[in-house]
Amino acid sequence: MTQSTVGADRAPEGSGNATADMHVYAGTAGHSAWFSDDRGETWVHPNSHSGMYLEQRVWSLASHAKTPGHLFAGTDAGVFRWNEAPARWTHLPSPMNDVWSIAVDPADPDVLLAGTRPAAFYRSTDAGRTWKAVTPPGVIPLSDVNAGPTRVTQILFDPVDSGTVWASIEVDAIYRSRDRGETWERKDKGLVSGDVHGLAVMKLPTGGKALLATTNRGLHRSEDDGETFVFQDLPTPWPYTRGIAPRPDHSGVVFLANGNGPPGNDGFLLRSRDYGRTWQDAKLPGPLESSVWCIATNADDPMLIFVCTNLGELFRSNDGGESFTRMPHVFGELRALHWRELPPGTRQAAHSVTRPVLKAKQMGWVAA
Repeated sequence: MTQSTVGADRAPEGSGNATADMHVYAGTAGHSAWFSDDRGETWVHPNSHSGMYLEQRVWSLASHAKTPGHLFAGTDAGVFRWNEAPARWTHLPSPMNDVWSIAVDPADPDVLLAGTRPAAFYRSTDAGRTWKAVTPPGVIPLSDVNAGPTRVTQILFDPVDSGTVWASIEVDAIYRSRDRGETWERKDKGLVSGDVHGLAVMKLPTGGKALLATTNRGLHRSEDDGETFVFQDLPTPWPYTRGIAPRPDHSGVVFLANGNGPPGNDGFLLRSRDYGRTWQDAKLPGPLESSVWCIATNADDPMLIFVCTNLGELFRSNDGGESFTRMPHVFGELRALHWRELPPGTRQAAHSVTRPVLKAKQMGWVAA
């Protein structure tokens, strides 16, 4: 496939989604990326002829509504771009190897930010064709806490203050940029742990915003743009928190992933109805066999929410998180979830699969 020019494959201004196709994507730690076109009921695992090695580790996924033909993946082999029309991956050469987080600027789909292991920041202004290192001084590549490399666990463009970007590093601190990721400053006052996993920002109804940060020792909250953080108690026996995501309808509902460690053998999905001030058990249908890990939401449909555990259990809510259904497919280790609506016909080719994966019952097999 000929590489498209910058700005190509963009959705027209004002394009609606009344007849859109819904696609779900899952990134695993050792079985590459999986795809579902039926709201997570069934999944396809493309083989290596798709352009990505079928045992790749996929740590993060990101897309932009204006470029429905593309999706970006951060992996242990750098950055890949998924091309929807041919249903194939393209590896994007870069100075990065192990990419743990990737994000697309909401204001410009050509601007990408990526974070690596060991922790470093990179920025692209041409949809991933070229990259510039933007790592601030003081970011540590190794930590005595985990006796290994640090990693950028999330990059979040602030939905309240345009131009502000947040990044979390495990094990280090939180970093803030006020110029769309060009420069960064460290923020850690009040954090009880520098083992930071996830971030969320919400506009408060009384004015201002709340920044929530998850760590191995619990949840932290800032209402002064990250200058100081306050530790929050949670109704759970374990402090370990991972993914955090507001429901994208400005209702104050937020979801928080919790469990007894990585990967753990138990966990909770917590829900807040007051912008993260108080929390309750959202009651995923259990029992759970590992910590809750990822939460996937999208403003295309705020009521549709996907949640997974670290060891591959998948759940879906069609009512904004009031109730959840356990989905039939169980993955291996899951690290990323993403869903989006696409204009009909965006996907024009079949996935590259060696053979259909069918259960014995689907094949009509009857045991003797």
